[in-house]
Amino acid sequence: MLDRYEALVKVVLRRPSAAIASIGGIFLLSFLLFPLLGLAFFPRADAGQFVINLKAPSGTRIEETNSIVAKVESEVRTLVDPKDLRLIVSNIGVIPGFSSIYTSNSGPHTATVQVALSEDHKVNSYEYMNRLRKRFDLEMPEISTFFQSGGIQDAVLNQGLPAPIDVQISGSNLEADNKVALELARRIHSVPGVNQIYIPQDLDYPALRLNVDRVRASELGLSQKEVIDNVITALTSNGMISPSYWIDPKTGNDYMLTVQYAEKSIRSLMDLKTIPLRSSSKPVILDSVSKITPFEAPTEVDHYQIQRVIDVYVTPATEDLGKIAGAIDKIIAGTELPVGVRVTLRGMVQGMRDSFRSFGIGLMLSLLLLYLVLVAQFRSFVDPLLVLLAVPTGLTGVLGMLFVTGTTLNVQSLMGLVMMVGIVVSNSILIVEFAHRLAGGGRSAREAVVAACRVRLRPILMTSLATVFGLIPMALKLGTGSEAYAPLARAIIGGLIVSVALTIFIVPAAYVLIYRRRNTSAETV
Repeated sequence: MLDRYEALVKVVLRRPSAAIASIGGIFLLSFLLFPLLGLAFFPRADAGQFVINLKAPSGTRIEETNSIVAKVESEVRTLVDPKDLRLIVSNIGVIPGFSSIYTSNSGPHTATVQVALSEDHKVNSYEYMNRLRKRFDLEMPEISTFFQSGGIQDAVLNQGLPAPIDVQISGSNLEADNKVALELARRIHSVPGVNQIYIPQDLDYPALRLNVDRVRASELGLSQKEVIDNVITALTSNGMISPSYWIDPKTGNDYMLTVQYAEKSIRSLMDLKTIPLRSSSKPVILDSVSKITPFEAPTEVDHYQIQRVIDVYVTPATEDLGKIAGAIDKIIAGTELPVGVRVTLRGMVQGMRDSFRSFGIGLMLSLLLLYLVLVAQFRSFVDPLLVLLAVPTGLTGVLGMLFVTGTTLNVQSLMGLVMMVGIVVSNSILIVEFAHRLAGGGRSAREAVVAACRVRLRPILMTSLATVFGLIPMALKLGTGSEAYAPLARAIIGGLIVSVALTIFIVPAAYVLIYRRRNTSAETV
């Protein structure tokens, strides 16, 4: 093998310029693969669980929502293998009080169903989500469903949002914001690769507006606050507006006391209007001091940096965020927005773009620092350039491997790129340093680099192959959680294989091209 390699090196050194041009052309052509690669922040990993956010038509009673959730749970038990299913927990509706901040539900018509899979489940959680989504679209079209992985990694990367892409519409007019949100959702739905679109806020929830006649109430000895307190006590309890405690004299334990109407005592609008109010003069009913009118109200009003917002959550079918985010940017740019309405992208895509920008700057600075270190080491400005010729060839291998394996360009694969640079640079250092040592002994540049390539081929192959073989299990996703690290291993493997195959030819060719001229000039002098 060494004899054949030495013969190939001699053939390459006959026309070093052509060899460098050919390998440089391969490097430039590899950039054609970059637009074909998907962009992601982190690889998508199986969390072993998922959450179903479901929403019935606005105004659905909680009893009906409970029946819908029972059907959803039945479908989950039908489609998920019993051996893979570990637990189902459903949270239906929302109750008034501080506990409402711990649920994403916004009313009696909403619910969340959390599904936990067993640790040794055979089917990926994302596959189960796709099956259930198709079943719900077919069997239960009257409800809106939105799936999220429920994993801690996605929750952190999404900045607490339920989707990696959040198209956020902000403005002072909720109706105008909602129209823009619906139009953007319709257009985004046609983008290839989009899996789900979900708008959590609704503006059509049936509600009642209570207008208190202050003059009339004052004549009857009531203030506006007293009227509202009576209504709150009747509908829920006085626990929030007038908390009271009783201490057991025997045990010393304190208990919170609340007053409320008997269950189901208010079943109609007429029952609400006849609520008795405490008055200093005579008994008064609510209808005598107020006017109750129906209207449509928002189920929830979200804020971001003080401004009211409407969210359009977008989930991709794969982990590729780059193409979808680019298409959404074009849709937003081509949408005519009302005065005072602003649209921004938040979520994982925002962190991905910031990280990629920072990584690009950091990579350039690291290569510059590496070059300066090599300048000090070799005491030359040219030799470090010969050493760094291994970097473009390694980049070619990274792009090729990611394209062949269908792996996205993400933080892990970029980390693999950085690690690969360190390994391939050490390979070319072996050749350049040893060639200089032989040239210092009196050999010509051609003889020195041929001998250096022959002697240094074995340690180069040993180092590279040991790294490649050690990373193969990780690249094949063998083991729990290996999905998160497979891009790193694939980037290193692809970069090493291609870089070693090309570096052992391009470095000696460049060495001869530079130092042959210097030797010729020295002989002429």
